[in-house]
Amino acid sequence: MSLYHYVANKDEILDGIVDMVFDEIEPPSPAGDWRDQMHRRAHAVRAALKRHPWAVGLLETRASPGAATLRHHEATLATLRSAGFSVQMTAHAYALLDSYIYGAALQEAALPFHGPDAAVEVTASIVERFSGGQYPHLVEIATEHVLKPGYDFGDEFDFGLNVILDGLARAIPSSGKDQSQQNT
Repeated sequence: MSLYHYVANKDEILDGIVDMVFDEIEPPSPAGDWRDQMHRRAHAVRAALKRHPWAVGLLETRASPGAATLRHHEATLATLRSAGFSVQMTAHAYALLDSYIYGAALQEAALPFHGPDAAVEVTASIVERFSGGQYPHLVEIATEHVLKPGYDFGDEFDFGLNVILDGLARAIPSSGKDQSQQNT
């Protein structure tokens, strides 16, 4: 109960904890290349969520964000706007990126293996159950991708992130493009 001498309630504690997580994440710079900044930001958020897996479901729940949280959001929005995204596309891009980052972090945290070659320990016994031939695509993915030396599920993150960034890049209007054709 002495804790509540310093904070009013549980919500204040959670707000402070979330702000501490955002304070660990270097915000993107609107002065930098937007794609590089969003790539760096995605990896920084993902790393923070690896350090604090409990935070995945908490980061966006707070109604009273702290200064670090607000600085992070502002820098991200400023970086996207500086790149030429419309207000609507900035909102879409931010939501898409965070959905991907948080979803990937949640999936990685839930997997029964972590790191290079760790999937072999778990999937080898599963692959044995595929011998009846009823799961040919599972066998194919397992033997030709997952069970290859050096496979790390975490490496899949960059593939998905690059697909998203490539798609977002197409949504930035060029100087000569008809604004009526811009995605919203």
